[in-house]
Amino acid sequence: MKKVLFILAIAIAATGSVNAQDVKIGAKVGLNLANITGDFDGDDLDAKTGFNLGVFAEISLSDKLIFQPELLFSTQGAKSEETNYNYSLKLNYLNIPLMIKYAVTDKFALELGPQVGFLLSANEEETFNGETASDEEDVKDYFKSIDFGLNFGASFDVSEKIIIGARYNLGLSNISDIEDINVKNSLFSLSVGYRF
Repeated sequence: MKKVLFILAIAIAATGSVNAQDVKIGAKVGLNLANITGDFDGDDLDAKTGFNLGVFAEISLSDKLIFQPELLFSTQGAKSEETNYNYSLKLNYLNIPLMIKYAVTDKFALELGPQVGFLLSANEEETFNGETASDEEDVKDYFKSIDFGLNFGASFDVSEKIIIGARYNLGLSNISDIEDINVKNSLFSLSVGYRF
């Protein structure tokens, strides 16, 4: 939590000279399509559906540039589905995207920015012939507590209050804490935001 507060403090300090009238606050919710890519002992995993929700600020830097820090709870992971066997990896993150938005038009903007994610929980579940093998197993010790990524996206203002967006997060760091295994998060999300 100290790291989260430190990053937010840096973001606020960096924009300390911005007038309050140039700052807008909002909330957002979205649908995730998450996966894990990299080196595996076995078959590749498939994308897993999840969600994200949180808050954001829009800080005008100029007529065309907006700094948009966010604080998002995000359900991620991956899955594997075979004839008689299903596997599900559930990763929950607290993500902090620090986006720069470029207003192409009054309503349409392109986004780019880094993201740091803090792993809150990691669980896996196996199902054989439609029956759960056991309770979800906590596997957080096998994953690193911090993830770094780069976001690419676009947003569209439906109205003065409502924004829709699409974003891809490219994982840059190895999230595995197991020797000789190198895997990274991959995340596509669609979201709806509301400016207060």
